[in-house]
Amino acid sequence: MKKLFGIILSAVCACAAVGVTTGSALESNAALTHGCKSAYLMDYNSGECIYKENETARMPIASVCKVMTLTLCFDAVADGRLSLDGEVTVSENAAGMGGSQVFLESGLTYKVNELIKSIIVCSANDSCVALSEAVSGGEDEFVAAMNKKAAELGCADTLFANCTGLPRETQYSCAKDVAVMFRNLLSHEDYYNYSKIWLEDFAHPDNRTTSMTNTNKLIRRYSYCDGGKTGFTNEAGFCLAATAKKNDLRLVSAVLGGATSDDRFDSTVKLFDFGFANYKNKIVLDKDVTLNDECEVQCGKKDGFAVKPERNCYIFSPVNSDHEITYNVIYEEVKAPVICGQVVGKIEVFKDGILADTVNLVSAEDVERANFKDFFIKEIELWNL
Repeated sequence: MKKLFGIILSAVCACAAVGVTTGSALESNAALTHGCKSAYLMDYNSGECIYKENETARMPIASVCKVMTLTLCFDAVADGRLSLDGEVTVSENAAGMGGSQVFLESGLTYKVNELIKSIIVCSANDSCVALSEAVSGGEDEFVAAMNKKAAELGCADTLFANCTGLPRETQYSCAKDVAVMFRNLLSHEDYYNYSKIWLEDFAHPDNRTTSMTNTNKLIRRYSYCDGGKTGFTNEAGFCLAATAKKNDLRLVSAVLGGATSDDRFDSTVKLFDFGFANYKNKIVLDKDVTLNDECEVQCGKKDGFAVKPERNCYIFSPVNSDHEITYNVIYEEVKAPVICGQVVGKIEVFKDGILADTVNLVSAEDVERANFKDFFIKEIELWNL
């Protein structure tokens, strides 16, 4: 049985807007991009769209499809099917991939984390296929999993035909779907261990080295950018999915079909500059700050204990707009012993009366189970009241 405490707190969140209607994306009649066929910009935390331009048009995305390849690899690491410290023996099929590659040698064994790094840094096709075979047993099975994952993320305008993005009939995506998929990839913190590497040698077991240079030039050109995935074929043009973080605001963008490489990078910078100038995230729950309220506990040495949010909560909003932020706290029925960090309830965060986020509440302290002496003393105290 849960106890409902109701809305216990309220606050005004003064956040965003410079010439933009609150809560709506800027439409393509005020295009921010140049030389690109479509674009999408979103807030990472909330997933709210900031800007869209021809965002659901289906088109090839070339190597940007590796966003999903990497996602499935990190998913496999997260659920234990793959280990970053594990090893993969490269097949002739993987070693024979053309296009961008690190020239893996068939029959040799490579570390998983090195293969992932080569995909993120230099878009290595051979590493993609080697990992697809390690995760799913073969590229065809892996591609089926890519399409399943895309469907789970709600990407209705995406179809993968391989894990590399090399030209093949009947494969496509759109700017909105690319942004959604890249946002999902960014939930894997390990991604950032590799995404800002600019130049590094890839060491082979036979003592060869292959020089890797990051294809995402924004990590050198734009100080807030800390990740991205490029793509190019004659059919797809120049594409880029990227992310940048300034203060508490992380943005995710996608531009497709650029006429030149500079078009994709310059357009992405314009998108990020627009987002940072016009929007912000305000922290409304701090994981390091306890609530004023306490959670009751049964059979404990004390009657209640301090609680705090399991994670930070941010409210995304245009600058200079006012929003009423209210909270609804729901505690579970808790019995001692309680361990610090134990989930004991949740807190619902409302923005202008609409549920914006739900965050677990955890104990900020240990509570030991009461013994017979504790119960006896408590009874005496109650008797003396």
